[in-house]
Amino acid sequence: MAKEDKSGKLEALRHSASHIMAEAVQSLFPEAKFGIGPAIEDGFYYDFDLPGPLGVDDLPAIEARMREIIAANLPFSSEEISIDEANKLFADQPYKIELIKDLGSDKVTVYRQGKFTDLCRGPHVKNTGDVKAFKLISVAGAYWRGDEKRPMLQRIYGVAFTRSVDLEEHLKKLAEAAKRDHRKLGKELDLFSLHEEAGPGLAYWHPKGATVRQMIEDFWKLEHRRRGYDIVYSPHIAKVHLWETSGHWNFYRDNMYSPMEIDDIQYVIKPMNCPFHILMYKTQLRSYRNLPMRYAELGTVYRYERSGVLHGLARVRGFTQDDAHIFCRPDQIESEVKDVVELARFMMKSFGFDEYEMMLSTRPEKYTGTVESWDMATEALRNVLEQLKLDYKVDPGEGVFYGPKIDIKLKDALGRLWQGPTIQVDFQLPERFDVNYVAEDGREHRTVMIHRTVLGSMERFFACLTEHYAGAFPVWLAPVQAVLIPIADRHVEYASKLCDDMRSRDIRVQLDDRSERMNMKIREAQLNKIPYMLVVGDKELENGTVSVRLRNGEDLGSQDFSVFMQRVIKIIESRELQEL
Repeated sequence: MAKEDKSGKLEALRHSASHIMAEAVQSLFPEAKFGIGPAIEDGFYYDFDLPGPLGVDDLPAIEARMREIIAANLPFSSEEISIDEANKLFADQPYKIELIKDLGSDKVTVYRQGKFTDLCRGPHVKNTGDVKAFKLISVAGAYWRGDEKRPMLQRIYGVAFTRSVDLEEHLKKLAEAAKRDHRKLGKELDLFSLHEEAGPGLAYWHPKGATVRQMIEDFWKLEHRRRGYDIVYSPHIAKVHLWETSGHWNFYRDNMYSPMEIDDIQYVIKPMNCPFHILMYKTQLRSYRNLPMRYAELGTVYRYERSGVLHGLARVRGFTQDDAHIFCRPDQIESEVKDVVELARFMMKSFGFDEYEMMLSTRPEKYTGTVESWDMATEALRNVLEQLKLDYKVDPGEGVFYGPKIDIKLKDALGRLWQGPTIQVDFQLPERFDVNYVAEDGREHRTVMIHRTVLGSMERFFACLTEHYAGAFPVWLAPVQAVLIPIADRHVEYASKLCDDMRSRDIRVQLDDRSERMNMKIREAQLNKIPYMLVVGDKELENGTVSVRLRNGEDLGSQDFSVFMQRVIKIIESRELQEL
């Protein structure tokens, strides 16, 4: 349900649109079997089992039939019927029969409009004519009840609003989102690729994408060292026993891959880095004077995701977390969490994210440890958020099995939210692994762990960054920062000399000395979203200048090369988000 819909009216309208769409599909495909059709944020969908495949070319016909149903202004009416009546009514609808059985009730509610009847609790609008501003936008596959072992249904998505102007604005936003899609830009800009034949959900970083990632990671390492973190590296596999001790084998097994056998011992590829950092900590007896200890790792982990939910780099099976674990005393928890929140905010701002939402996720249904320790951890996180006067919402039951967490969601240029930093306070893993420090009293006391990321994962953050900037990365991150374009062959030597000078100062530059027209070279550089195009001809050669063009098409004219270089180097070194 959309955030604007506090009264529930928009949800009812979108839910009604899904029923109208279902009736339209039934009239066009009488053999259709129906799954579910809820309202969702910005719109609705319905799942169908159809005799043949649907495509986007089929949507106009369904829309046209929907408009006929809307024009008829049919009333929505509800009725409570017995289970026996429901089973007879939906006798030829196996998915509805399954839902009826799972309800475990003596009676169910159905809604009718015209000749169409659906199993539904509502709510709905009064008449079909109340649904006016809508659009069907896509078709996708969806496993019945999200289970890949069940039938694959065809899901039609639509959007609906109370006003046509809101629909038009949303469709423009969708069109802009399609242009910014990191999967599309990843291919166009030669940043990364995914290969089904080698395994879905596994990213291949091409030179340009790898360059952007390297810049992010170098900056990440620099800022962590400045804040007292030590960079570590850990293996990719460990014995099953380690994951049994950590609790992952019991609480997280569905997201882990099957064990492999080595020398008659079972090993598992890691879904997390935390047990490895614990083992490093425990190699020595630690004093209270040593704490806090902060281990940071760009650690690649592997988690099972259903193929149906994989989405470019935003949802993958192998990804690199910008992970860190802080080992501290109980009296240090709040100060450490505060520092992490401040670091996360600094990192987000450095990459151009000024807006975000914060959630405090509390104890889930399945958890380990005592309620008292959970309450202490939750209170510490809450205190930090309130001390920093940050707006946040409570997300009940969404903590991880070993502790509550703060989740920070980044808001991109289109106002969409992306999962970003997360901070967790953990009393449980130190208990499971017997992680201690020697206090002032000379006795061993239990250590507290803080798990945290300040970007999330390299893959998802890169996807978010790509879409936020529509592939036009800030200069300091751009895979190619400048291209030198000689107008004629006689200018190549001068352009080559400038190119060498720029490379010697760590500027990522290319020389385009192809025998092509200058305008075509400029156009290609713009399409590749290169920040600076430096054109050199007779006048530039004679005066030691370059003619500077920006990727947005702005022509800055002739500039002294050394002055231009000074300005660009300053922008790169300060990581400014402006271009000149």
